Amino acid sequence: MDLQSLCKVILVSALISLVCHPCSVTAGDIVHDDDSAPKKPGCENDFVLVKVQTWVNGIEDAEFVGVGARFGTAIVSKEKNANQRRLVLSDPRDCCSHPKNKLDNDVIMVDRGHCKFTTKANNAQAANASALLIINNQKELYKMVCDPDETDLDIHIPTVMLPQDAGVSLEKMLTSNSSVSVQLYSPKRPLVDIAEVFLWLMAVGTILCASYWSAWSAREAAIEHDKLLKDALDEIPDTRHVGSGGLLNINTRSAVLFVVFASCFLIMLYKLMAYWFVELLVVLFCIGGVEGLQTCLVALLSRWFKRIAESYVKIPLFGAVSYLTLAVSPFCIAFAVVWAVYRNVSFAWIGQDILGIALIITVLQIVHVPNLKVGTVLLSCAFLYDIFWVFVSKKLFHESVMIVVARGDKSGQDGIPMLLKIPRMFDPWGGYSIIGFGDILLPGLLVAFSLRYDWLANKSLRAGYFVWAMIAYGLGLLVTYVALNLMDGHGQPALLYIVPFTLGTFLTLGRKRGDLRILWTSGEPERPCPHIRLEHQTIEELNDEKNLKSQDTPIASKLKGWLILKTCKTIIKVWLQRSKVSSFLILLEVIFVCNIV
Repeated sequence: MDLQSLCKVILVSALISLVCHPCSVTAGDIVHDDDSAPKKPGCENDFVLVKVQTWVNGIEDAEFVGVGARFGTAIVSKEKNANQRRLVLSDPRDCCSHPKNKLDNDVIMVDRGHCKFTTKANNAQAANASALLIINNQKELYKMVCDPDETDLDIHIPTVMLPQDAGVSLEKMLTSNSSVSVQLYSPKRPLVDIAEVFLWLMAVGTILCASYWSAWSAREAAIEHDKLLKDALDEIPDTRHVGSGGLLNINTRSAVLFVVFASCFLIMLYKLMAYWFVELLVVLFCIGGVEGLQTCLVALLSRWFKRIAESYVKIPLFGAVSYLTLAVSPFCIAFAVVWAVYRNVSFAWIGQDILGIALIITVLQIVHVPNLKVGTVLLSCAFLYDIFWVFVSKKLFHESVMIVVARGDKSGQDGIPMLLKIPRMFDPWGGYSIIGFGDILLPGLLVAFSLRYDWLANKSLRAGYFVWAMIAYGLGLLVTYVALNLMDGHGQPALLYIVPFTLGTFLTLGRKRGDLRILWTSGEPERPCPHIRLEHQTIEELNDEKNLKSQDTPIASKLKGWLILKTCKTIIKVWLQRSKVSSFLILLEVIFVCNIV
């Protein structure tokens, strides 16, 4: 297997593994509503995340995150309005009965135990506690609700649940004879973070670059294709594959099967989401990222280093490899390895985005949508896929499968690496704004197709489809972020908004301009065949020769002979490239002209 075939296999495999992952945009849930825990008087708070800042002997220490209860006083949102109170352990630890220790407006920490949460809160409030911290017996957080038949809900202190590991840390602080105080507050997330702006620019810019590269390659292939046909080479070129080396055209069947395989892969991720499986995905991502980064760098540097880009050396198993590729490959491999080793540091998102963008651009360069029909089937299936695994899967699995996989909730890590992400810069909760590769790749296939069509049809920007497709994609992604903020940070399937904007705009413009039939079927503008132009040229030359007959001079006689020889040569060329019937008809015409001469 040569290098080109190997690269194609790697990129196709990477495409399947990348797009078959959750392609929703999410920024982390802050406010949670739960229909299974309806609100009622005295139990009507939203589930909010709460920051628990600690001080040990007056020195600021660790900060923990918990979740507020449905009952009790609402937790303040501003840090300056939150009071700093002493933290004490409850006696008994579960606070299922009245505490024995005396409290002076302190924050009491209790174990989860077996009694009701409201019972603990009432006992703590009766003991003059200012707030209640309940330590869960698991690493996850639990929503504290009220039973339907509860009536004792006159609770005026805030109640917060912390995960088990936070409770262990707090208990160590308290048992070390230190004075520990805490401060509880729940800051609100800003309406718009600048990270979302940069992420929008990153997604739009990636599709823009990939589309121009794809269109430029298609136009070069078309020019080369016409040139080969005009030259009428001694061997008939296989015009079906001229300029298509290394390209992968999607058909309708593969578009449908693609979404089926994507669903199967997503289920496998959901069920096998463990440390070793995430590590395997990291390796696959690095392989695809290396190939993508290498392809982009070689294409970019070959403009300045044409000599080494066109010089090849034969390597076993890889076939002919250019010297430029050999020079670039070590850098790409080292870059991916360094990212994989240090991917948990704060700035690792930069390397992940670089590898991801390079891979997306390379895939959009290699994988093509041949016509609007295939693009419509692919995006429609992806549209249903996104909605099902974000919303409908909650009914089957009691949680959104796509969001769980995207966050890596079951792996103990930050989730799978097939995402572009940027840290939220002005968000007090931190975290990342993320977008899945599928939200860029799938619409990008249609946008790249629009630019290829515009260039082959020699359409201007205004009269073409590319500008409108890009605007539609940008608006669809913008609406996704608006919906994300309106839904209080709940993960949103981006294709739910992007597909109607992008595909709807394309179909509407195509129908209005009368190009829908060509876009839907062939996907390429109608161009006159070079063979036909060659036949017309031959006939015109013969007619010119006939007009010169009356001018019987030595120069005219030589010109006649030259035209006859040229015509015979043309017939031989056409014979090699067209059917015998067409050539025979032309031959009869030439014989008739020769008789006249």
